Amino acid sequence: QVQLVESGGGLVQAGDSLRLTCAASGRTSGDNAMGWFRQAPGREREFVAALSSSGVATHYTNSVKGRFTISRDNAKNTVYLQMNSLKPEDTAVYYCAVGRTYYISTLSTMYAYWGQGTQVTVSS
Repeated sequence: QVQLVESGGGLVQAGDSLRLTCAASGRTSGDNAMGWFRQAPGREREFVAALSSSGVATHYTNSVKGRFTISRDNAKNTVYLQMNSLKPEDTAVYYCAVGRTYYISTLSTMYAYWGQGTQVTVSS
């Protein structure tokens, strides 16, 4: 009953910025944690960032700390991932997800709904 529509991916050069947007629709209470994951070809899906239902508590994987910012606009039922100082290592398909609870988790199994993914490619 929850659908996630992503946008904002693209092809950029190292050092550039992108903002990913994930709009949620359907029967979601807005009390769940939200997260972003990514998956590069031949690699496992990797946790990137998450935030609590309040939008105050956040957590990031070490490789993106200081460069990425996750936020949410509850009025628009939308979550964002601002990505600055992009590196070629950030190249992946990025997925947004709705958590099963209001707790932040780095585990993909703790998220119930997933977007279709959006491609981010960073050239050297």
